[in-house]
Amino acid sequence: MTITYLEQEQLFHLQSKDMSYIIQLNNGYPLHVYWGKKLRSVSNITRLLHYPDNASIDRYPQEYPQYGTGDFRNPAYQVRLEDGSRITELVYESHKITEGKPKLPGLPAVYVESERESQTLEIKLVDHYSGLSVTLSYTVFEDHNAISRSVQFLNCGSQSVSLERALSASVDFIDSDYEMIYLAGGWAREAQVKRRVLEAGLTTIESRRGASSAQFNPFMALARPNTDEDQGEVFGFSLVYSGSFVAETEVDYLHSTRVSIGINPFDFGWLLEPGESFQTPEAIMVYSTEGLGGMSRTYHRLYRTRLCRGIHRDQERPILVNNWEATYFDFNAEKIESIAKSGAELGIELFVLDDGWFGKRNDDTTSLGDWIVDRTKLPEGLTNLAERVNSLGLLFGLWFEPEMVSPDSDLYRQHPDWCIHVEGRRRTEGRTQLILDLSRQEVCDYLLESLSKIFTSVPISYVKWDMNRNMTEIGSATRSAVRQKETAHRYMLGLYDLLEKLTHQFPHILFESCASGGGRFDPGMLYYMPQTWTSDNTDAIERLKIQFGTSMVYPVSTIGAHVSAVPNHQMGRTTSLVTRGDVAMSGNFGYEMDLTTFSDDEKVIAKQQVAHYKEIRSLVQQGDLYRLRSPFEGNETAWMFVSEDKAQALVYYFQVLAEPNAPLKKLKLKGLDPELDYTIDEEDIIYGGDRLMHSGLHIPPLHGDFVSKCFHLKAKV
Repeated sequence: MTITYLEQEQLFHLQSKDMSYIIQLNNGYPLHVYWGKKLRSVSNITRLLHYPDNASIDRYPQEYPQYGTGDFRNPAYQVRLEDGSRITELVYESHKITEGKPKLPGLPAVYVESERESQTLEIKLVDHYSGLSVTLSYTVFEDHNAISRSVQFLNCGSQSVSLERALSASVDFIDSDYEMIYLAGGWAREAQVKRRVLEAGLTTIESRRGASSAQFNPFMALARPNTDEDQGEVFGFSLVYSGSFVAETEVDYLHSTRVSIGINPFDFGWLLEPGESFQTPEAIMVYSTEGLGGMSRTYHRLYRTRLCRGIHRDQERPILVNNWEATYFDFNAEKIESIAKSGAELGIELFVLDDGWFGKRNDDTTSLGDWIVDRTKLPEGLTNLAERVNSLGLLFGLWFEPEMVSPDSDLYRQHPDWCIHVEGRRRTEGRTQLILDLSRQEVCDYLLESLSKIFTSVPISYVKWDMNRNMTEIGSATRSAVRQKETAHRYMLGLYDLLEKLTHQFPHILFESCASGGGRFDPGMLYYMPQTWTSDNTDAIERLKIQFGTSMVYPVSTIGAHVSAVPNHQMGRTTSLVTRGDVAMSGNFGYEMDLTTFSDDEKVIAKQQVAHYKEIRSLVQQGDLYRLRSPFEGNETAWMFVSEDKAQALVYYFQVLAEPNAPLKKLKLKGLDPELDYTIDEEDIIYGGDRLMHSGLHIPPLHGDFVSKCFHLKAKV
């Protein structure tokens, strides 16, 4: 891992384990020269790029393109100056190379635990007319083929500057022979893998919802047409941010491709008075020559170990039972205790009390913001209930939706201006609720005080932090007219600050993010909450697609997955308890159902599932994931987890629909040590790792629809 500067060629060479990234200064402009497999020497590399003399900058591959000076493609940033002009021309002023990786003020970001893990290049550009200074930051990592990029704007002039577009990263590729891969969907069908050939023009995925959204994840990749799970070049882009974003590709008339990612410029603005600065979120760019699987495993290792934080990062996650689909709002202390008791008998470790425990919350129309226990449902209080659950040997967890307020609540009646709104306009309600204005310090202070009071008085070990609607009528009562477009981003900064304080004050609490399921499953939230409720859809068959797609970027340790009742509440589908368990055990395992209704046979199966997951969870949560069969491509799904030392592996195979007179099936495994011998499920038969990967593992005939099979491999000592 090195960053070197060749002064004579004005060329920066950024190297990680197997990757090079090259920038050259040309007449003060930072140009993009190369990103790909690691190069031994970069001397004279720019001779490979031939441009006509006096060519327009529109023909050049750039690192951070600007508007108005001859480049007609989408810029990485745009400003409006006080004189009404929109033209700036950033040119190189200086650079510095440092060990380690600096923190981003007020924003989540990948970190290092030792300066030896990374190096950072900062290139300072200036616009001499306005005094605007822009610093491009690049960090390369010793153990990962990844680069983090972010940008800081500083107004060094004497007049104000209005930012209208401020993206985190832009990369110009010299050709367009790529396919774009991204994750799309909606509520209950998040993270559906999409793949399309790049064509001339602009292709955009985005959120304008004030959250990263279930509709599009803040991730995209470019892959060569022949790229699959195991081979081919892939360039990944992932934004460490939880608000509205944009990721786009633009193919121009020269067949070059510009990739951009960052805060969505739609309805965004930021006023920089003299001396003020603005920091963009961080984009993580990953390079792989080992296909999509190689890209994913790079993101997994980086995000699992250097994005997630706290004592829970490396710990095994507890097996839980959540009462939501068991009771919804209709429960009392005795019912909750009975479910917890049934869970304890199965070996479950954590009980989570979901929505309905506070205010007068008997449905979703009231009481958000009033974080006071409902004594009608819980007459002896929340602390008493938690202690009763603890006495059964279970930890206690609690559901909150802190960012929201119900119009029918004491909080709203006292502070009707505390929600995001535009004065004199209709306040659109979603799920009969409004969004608290977290751009206001007094609102964040109220939440910090209210939640801290509960966290210190109740023995809470886990918090499910939900968020069930997106932003409309975006405005803030305390923001001036010229700063109203700052509201959505200031909201995110307020949320991040609140989460930073809570997680620092209560490090023992395992926080799980939720946004009607996966509506805010992004790297920004993982910085504060090391796992996310992946989808409100708990149907095992739909979860195959959802969890497969989510794994494109996010480590399994972040993926919440539960067994629920059948017929499934979202789909009406009936699947076996075994299949539901195998799907859920491919993530952070739990149950979301009334365990008191289990038959004796179901109790036996569930007890076996709990015991089995305790045996394998470190492998699932910390191992390397290999995707074997895609649910988007056929009737079968398969994936496997391999320990770092290759001594253990776990294979899950799923058959969606039964097939008459089915042919023999083999599954070629991945990630094993070809020199090791393995046994499967404690059988006497020995299989060579090379045989399992090249010849394959025989799949026995499976009868019926929606069936699964698990194989546990252990290296022969």
